[in-house]
Amino acid sequence: MKTEIIRIDPVRPEPEKLLYCGAVIRYGGIVAFPTETVYGLGANAFCAAAADKVFEAKGRPSDNPLIVHVCDYDMAEKAADFASERQMRQFYALGNEFWPGPMTMIVKKRSCIPDNITCGLGTAGIRMPSNRIAAGLIRAAGVPVAAPSANSSGRPSPTRFSHVLEDMSGKIDVIIDGGDCSVGVESTVIDLSRDVPMILRPGAVTKEYIARVAGGCDEYDWLREKVKVDRPLSPGMKYRHYAPKAAMTVYSGEPEKVREKIISNISSEKSSGKRVGVLATEEQICYYKDADLLVSLGPENEPAEHAKRLFDALRKFDEDGADVIFAHSLGFRGVDGAVMNRMFRAAGGRIEHIQ
Repeated sequence: MKTEIIRIDPVRPEPEKLLYCGAVIRYGGIVAFPTETVYGLGANAFCAAAADKVFEAKGRPSDNPLIVHVCDYDMAEKAADFASERQMRQFYALGNEFWPGPMTMIVKKRSCIPDNITCGLGTAGIRMPSNRIAAGLIRAAGVPVAAPSANSSGRPSPTRFSHVLEDMSGKIDVIIDGGDCSVGVESTVIDLSRDVPMILRPGAVTKEYIARVAGGCDEYDWLREKVKVDRPLSPGMKYRHYAPKAAMTVYSGEPEKVREKIISNISSEKSSGKRVGVLATEEQICYYKDADLLVSLGPENEPAEHAKRLFDALRKFDEDGADVIFAHSLGFRGVDGAVMNRMFRAAGGRIEHIQ
C-alpha cells in the first residue's frame, strides 16, 4: 500500500485538506492524525471492517479496546448510552470541566459501535480532543473516530510525525503531518461504570482534578506487577507498552543511592560490551557521563516537560542502538505519575527500589 502524506497547518488547519482526510475515514480508510496527547490511528467508529484494518496495521491484540474520539456532545451521544442517571451526570460534569482535552471516559456504549472496537465489552471509552487538526478531522469525517496510538503495538507512542512515518508508512492510507504533540502521554482514562470514578490509565488530567469535580476518585493500582487483567477496559492496562528495543530498568529511592546503583551498573554492562543508555532529569544526567547514551527528560520541577519528552526519548535509544537502559525514577504525583506509569510499562514492570 502506498501511504499518502498530507501536511496540515496545526494552527490554521486547511479546510479542504481536513475534508479530504475526513472522507477517507468516513468511507473506511485509515488516517494517522495528531492529537494533543499522541498521534492517533483513525478509523470510522461505526465500521467494524475499518477497525479491523487498525488492529492489522498496528499488530494490536484483539482484546485491547480502541478509544472513540468525538468533536462535540451530539456526536458523543451517538456513541454513549448511559447506564444510569448518575453516570450521565458524571459524564457531563467531567466533560464540561476537562473537554476538549486529554481525558477519556468509559461509559455504556450504543449498539452502533461495533464489538471489535470495544473487544466485546458493553462499554466504550469516549474522548473529545482539543488539537485543532484532530477536532477538524473528526468534524469533517462526520462520524466518531476510533483511534489507538499510531505506532506498532508495544513500541513507544508517537509524538512526532517522524515516529508515525517510521511505524506506519505502507500500512495505512494517509498520514497527516501536523507537528509535534503538546502533552506527550496518552489521555487519562476514567471508568464511570463504578459508584466512584476510577482512573484506569493516568494522564495529564490528574486524580486531584477529577476528585474535585466528581466528589471522589479512585485509581487502579498499576504499580503492582502481579495484578492480572483478563479483559482490559482501557488501553495500557494489560500488555507491555511503550517499550524501546533495549531492556529497561527504572530505579527509585534516595537520589544518591540510585546514582550509585546506576553508575555501578553502567560499569558492569559496558565491561560486557553492551551499549548503555541512561534516562534522567537535567539535574541527574550529569552524573552518568560514562554511559554511551544520555537522554534528558528536562528540568526536575517541570513534569509537563517530562511527559512531552518521554516517548521521543525512548525512540532515541532505539535509533542510537542502546542494549540496556537505566532510568532514574521521577515522583508519583500529578503528571509525573502518568510518566512513571509509562516508564513502568516500557520497562515491563522492572522498577527496583534502592534502599
